[in-house]
Amino acid sequence: GGQFKNKDIRLDAKVVIITGANAGIGKEAAIECAKRGARVYMGCRDPARMEKARQEILDKSGSQNVFGLELDLASFESIRSFVKTFLSMERRLHVLINNAGVMACPKAYTKEGFEMHFGTNHLGHFLLTNLLLDVLKRSAPSRVVTVSSLGHKWGRINKDDINAEKDYREWDAYMQSKLCNILFSRHLAKRLRGTGVNTYALHPGAINTELTRHLNPCFRTMAKPIFWVFFKSPKSGAQTTLYCAMEPTIASHTGLYYSDCKLKEPEPHAQDDAMAEWLWNLSERLTGLSH
Repeated sequence: GGQFKNKDIRLDAKVVIITGANAGIGKEAAIECAKRGARVYMGCRDPARMEKARQEILDKSGSQNVFGLELDLASFESIRSFVKTFLSMERRLHVLINNAGVMACPKAYTKEGFEMHFGTNHLGHFLLTNLLLDVLKRSAPSRVVTVSSLGHKWGRINKDDINAEKDYREWDAYMQSKLCNILFSRHLAKRLRGTGVNTYALHPGAINTELTRHLNPCFRTMAKPIFWVFFKSPKSGAQTTLYCAMEPTIASHTGLYYSDCKLKEPEPHAQDDAMAEWLWNLSERLTGLSH
């Protein structure tokens, strides 16, 4: 896959938040950002796993500026607590990387009762981003990078059952949430025009990470030796995230979609501005931001 080859970019005095930075592409992005001088804040659900990963990131990056804050994107209370703690520690934020997510998990609900894919992959990051907008604006130029997926191609927004209460199919729920990610980034760009905060959505590629933990074990065991050649390593999978977070040539871009460190046109239904606005208004109501 595409590689972020600009080795000269430094992030000294820059502040970066990465959700889900304890594993996979999130951890690799954290290592690289820390190597380049950023103050990196890991937002992770499991404190023990987060601390273990933090020590690894410190060792591999040679940095001492990596911090862990507990963050459960399936809980609005946890998200608000994370933001409150972060803002007590920092007055600036230059890059927010919305990386954490779940894929094809059994039917489950967030603390507030939202289907887990929709609630975590979309609503959790929607609330987190909005609560951090003021500090992102104060720190401009700044960026919001949201990890989506090629899976948005098959995603559809089910207006009549967006919470999958009538009919739950794990892959439909996952792909709907990845479509939500792109629509969110696209509409956020419109709302932030002129503020100096730019937004980017991306497909990281097919990656062999913990995200596949909910797939059928027998399928994983049989498929791995056949399909391993098609999967990126987490390090390679993090390259488009790093590109969107740092690449200077796209500093004037916003609301666009990338894959393999290149601009890519998403599916037509991911460019539906009316749907993006509908989703934004619904998300404001569901997260309590409209009150």
